Amino acid sequence: MSGKRGNGEGSIYPYKNGYAAYVWVTKPDGKRARKYAYGKTREEVHEKWLNLHAEAKKGPVATRHRTVATFLAYWLDSIVKPNLAPLSYVSYEGSVRLYITPYLGPKRLDRLTVRDVREWLTKLATVCQCCAQGKDAKRLAARRRCCAVGECCESYPSRRVIQAARDALRAALTHAVAEEEIGKNVASLVKVPKPRRRRIKPWSVTEASRFLTDAAARDDHLFAAWVLVLCLGLRRGEVLGLTWKSVDFERGELYVDHQIQRAGRQILHRETKTEESDDFLPLPDLCLKALRMRRAQQQGDRKAAGELWQDGHGLIFTTKHGTPIEPGNLTRMFALRARRAGLRVIPLRNTRHTCSSLLVALQVHPKVAQRILRHSQISMTMEVYAEASEDAVRNAIGKLSDAVGGTG
Repeated sequence: MSGKRGNGEGSIYPYKNGYAAYVWVTKPDGKRARKYAYGKTREEVHEKWLNLHAEAKKGPVATRHRTVATFLAYWLDSIVKPNLAPLSYVSYEGSVRLYITPYLGPKRLDRLTVRDVREWLTKLATVCQCCAQGKDAKRLAARRRCCAVGECCESYPSRRVIQAARDALRAALTHAVAEEEIGKNVASLVKVPKPRRRRIKPWSVTEASRFLTDAAARDDHLFAAWVLVLCLGLRRGEVLGLTWKSVDFERGELYVDHQIQRAGRQILHRETKTEESDDFLPLPDLCLKALRMRRAQQQGDRKAAGELWQDGHGLIFTTKHGTPIEPGNLTRMFALRARRAGLRVIPLRNTRHTCSSLLVALQVHPKVAQRILRHSQISMTMEVYAEASEDAVRNAIGKLSDAVGGTG
């Protein structure tokens, strides 16, 4: 092909060992600038030049592209941290720092492809994270036992970790598309195997009442917490975030609007995740009895602690010195109490089905139970009532009632 410029190719010119071209575009900040394209042949550059023209007609075009690492740092600090929950920031930041930046960080954001993301996820599943993160090397020399001494422990990421890393990248690239730095979200086009959850059989009413009876007999300072978890289906953070202002003893209601969360190195007392999570819940007699017992226990703890007592938020469930309870500790204490009562251990979050059966056994009215369980249809609540009306269930609750002073 001759060195003459073709018709309409005034901005294509020889450059080093090939050709270059530019198009005047409007940047995201509203200013005008040249956008360049390079190639070894005129035909290649001409095609890129035409694509740039088409891109410029659609809207603003970025002339300088950041690397994946640079954009992710901006996304975490300017988008995630000020706008999302602290726990979300901690989760995203961990995925970016440990799993995304070490592999995809140096790549240019606009040149990231579906193939890059797929190869990254495939490789991530085969990389020992103890080796990659230097976990064993951070230990004292005398305590090193695997990767740092040449014996790889093959600590590969789980499916759940890989999915979380892909989701973090997808969320970041979604924002990059919104800011018109890239044209499409390549991470959303890559599928990852969905992690399988192991199903755990929840406690029966008999098992739950046996657990509560044992806790009441031992004067457990968390007895009221276990009652609220099992009878109202409250989440761990919601129970720990309750304050005495949340309880109306006269009307028999509990207002759930705060939670305790561990976010990195901080324990936060903050609002629940969504407005839909906030609600006034009716308190069955057993719950009211347990809360009164807890109030008396806390008054005793306050006197015993004296000047060491801390009363930051007026929390119902605290340590012996009035400080918030670590969420992870509540989970461990629940497992410890279950073993002590001779029961099989289930996750604390796996108690909601048991909650519905307990409400039936406590003879809570179906409409009240519907409100507590947050069922959209009364028919769903009635199905629960039909399943849990055995005499054995009633007898179990009778024993529990006797253990806490005769309250049904």
